[in-house]
Amino acid sequence: MFDVTSLLPPEFAPPPFEPGWVWIAGAGPGDPGLLTLNTLYGLRTADVVLHDALIDPRVLSLAGPRARVILTGKRGGRASCRQEDICALMVAEARSGRRVLRLKGGDPMMFGRGAEEIFALVAAGIRFRVIPGVSAGLGGLAYAGIPLTCRGVNEAVTFLTGHDIRGRVPELNWEALAQGSPVLVLFMALRNLHAIVPRLLAAGRRPDEAVAFVRNATGPEQEVIETTLDRAVAVAAGVEPPALVVVGEVVRLRATLDWLDPRDGQPRPPAAAP
Repeated sequence: MFDVTSLLPPEFAPPPFEPGWVWIAGAGPGDPGLLTLNTLYGLRTADVVLHDALIDPRVLSLAGPRARVILTGKRGGRASCRQEDICALMVAEARSGRRVLRLKGGDPMMFGRGAEEIFALVAAGIRFRVIPGVSAGLGGLAYAGIPLTCRGVNEAVTFLTGHDIRGRVPELNWEALAQGSPVLVLFMALRNLHAIVPRLLAAGRRPDEAVAFVRNATGPEQEVIETTLDRAVAVAAGVEPPALVVVGEVVRLRATLDWLDPRDGQPRPPAAAP
């Protein structure tokens, strides 16, 4: 296999991955081309790769030939590894002198429990490095043809999770969110959307406001479903996770900016300007 890291000039060489260290790395939203060079180097160098459930198999195939690749994924409503077991495994592998890559979808510090796992490493005295990744909320929307911001449309965007630690709707100031942020990007919100949408409507969001569901962002099975806020709950019933939910008029710009043809994963011919 050709190793892209061999192209790096010495002044851009990746940091050393020492035995007994843990790298908390983001794998991006799916497309292997969105991996950072440091994460790619970590994959090629690690003795153990502990990965989330939604990591694209093409990313995992980049692991070094001697690496043990272990699924430690968590999926809502399904049998999953407990967080404390994942942390204990990281600590045990590092204490055995192995290079441990904890590979997380998107960015590890954005709704990725990266901080929780670092707390465990700090408590155990394990050295670590954080390697950021492209969040699905950034890369996934770009692949869907939905800009997070556009002059004349919005000057702010808010990222939020659709459930709290108990799986319930987060106790947020929904009125302030609805009135203060033109664009909302919700992670892991399908299960609670029936409770979130009424909160947004009651706070003044328009029923005909544009909404998009982005499934399997940046992957070969990416799907984008457009609707409006008053129909979002009904549409969500037919959407399989993982999916982002985007609320805001930037969704309507997709009519012009949708560049990715899902049939072959290649760019489309340019659309007519609005």
